[in-house]
Amino acid sequence: MSSDNTTSGAAGSAASRVTSDLKSLPMADVEKQLGSSPDGLTQTEAAKRLAKYGPNEIAEHKTNALLKFLSYFWGPIPWMIEIAVILSGLVGHWPDFFIILVLLVANALVGFFEERQAGNAIAALKDTLAINARVRRDGSWVTPAARELVPGDVIRLRLGDIVPADARLLEGDEIEVDQSALTGESLPVTCA
Repeated sequence: MSSDNTTSGAAGSAASRVTSDLKSLPMADVEKQLGSSPDGLTQTEAAKRLAKYGPNEIAEHKTNALLKFLSYFWGPIPWMIEIAVILSGLVGHWPDFFIILVLLVANALVGFFEERQAGNAIAALKDTLAINARVRRDGSWVTPAARELVPGDVIRLRLGDIVPADARLLEGDEIEVDQSALTGESLPVTCA
């Protein structure tokens, strides 16, 4: 297997906006539709496409911390515990009322802070794994951040690289791609 493959890349969601099925079209039609060639794009054209299609990344949705905390009080099990708190208060069993209430709030606090720590760990891991791509721009290979890839970019892949965007192989041997993070499939997929 060759250790070097060249691909024509297209930014994730931007590719779907350019055309619906670049995967099955002949390569000449793909290059024509994307306005690209094996020589890549110019830096000026890449900047125009970046402004038009946006960055090659999945938008992250941040949730309000207070709403996230309150969500731990919503659901069938919290409802049962909340009903137990209310019933204990109505019948005047104050020790039970306070014990159940403390356990309910403690459970919500523990769940909230555990999830927050896990989210912070994932964010730190994402920051350390910032992906760069080898891209042909203005006739030479440059290494911008993967978020700056645009439809029509020509990228170079080597053994062990993370594929930075949706892509088609222009030349080189077929490759095996681990898509388990996207599809859940445990075996690599062969791409030609």
